Amino acid sequence: MPPAIEKPAQPSRRGRPRLSEAPAEAALVQSLDRAIMLLGIVADGSGLSLTEAAAAANLPPSSAYRLLATLQRHGIVELDAPSQLWHVGVETFRIGASFLRRRKIADQGRIAMQGLVDACGETANLAVADDTAVVFVSQIETHAPIRAFFRPGTRSAFHASGVGKAILAHLSPERVAAIVKRDGLAGFTPRTITTPAALAAELAKIRTRGYAVDDEERNEGMRCIAAAIFNEFAEPIAGISISGPSARVTRASVATYGPLVAAAATDITRAIAGRLP
Repeated sequence: MPPAIEKPAQPSRRGRPRLSEAPAEAALVQSLDRAIMLLGIVADGSGLSLTEAAAAANLPPSSAYRLLATLQRHGIVELDAPSQLWHVGVETFRIGASFLRRRKIADQGRIAMQGLVDACGETANLAVADDTAVVFVSQIETHAPIRAFFRPGTRSAFHASGVGKAILAHLSPERVAAIVKRDGLAGFTPRTITTPAALAAELAKIRTRGYAVDDEERNEGMRCIAAAIFNEFAEPIAGISISGPSARVTRASVATYGPLVAAAATDITRAIAGRLP
């Protein structure tokens, strides 16, 4: 074995470990882990009673109350006194807004989104990639009476959304396989892709044409066209899309709108100093 070479001390790296370096179970703080889980449950609801929140978290009501009271003290959740229902607090929005400032994707994306609304006449959406789903963070609605709507914070499965498929198309086959193995391919409509082979074929098409199509795969009667946004390492981190009723966003119009969505994604990638693959 060759002798070790002593090197000058390097400054410590800032930031958290890479995603692949998951923390050991022993390093987790159990109460904090439970509190974050409980916060996610409250965020997904539209007002939950203590009993409902505790049951969803599989916690005794007394334990759930202590965690919620601690989060309430910091403004992360709020209790509506008349109804006795728990909701996310304003501090949660402030924390979420700081995430968006980090990349400024939402700010940089507004111009491109408005351009798509003007050009296509449909709702434009911006979503970022999370570990297990895509999360919608911004939207500009069309003025049409019937339109798509995604509340900020809405999560959608990778394989059953335009943005999700656009992101998957630019990941390695090994990474896609790992995501499919972990999350599965749940069916939401008769058109949802539910087999790895069909998903692989779809992702190949997306890479070729430069944009993805959600052809009523998440919600019947709704069609979506999306393209990925990349960071400085040419990694897909988000996506932009237009969504609308399939009666208006027809299969014939996809060929017209698709390149516009892809161009908008490219504009945002460049605006955040990203790099195309």
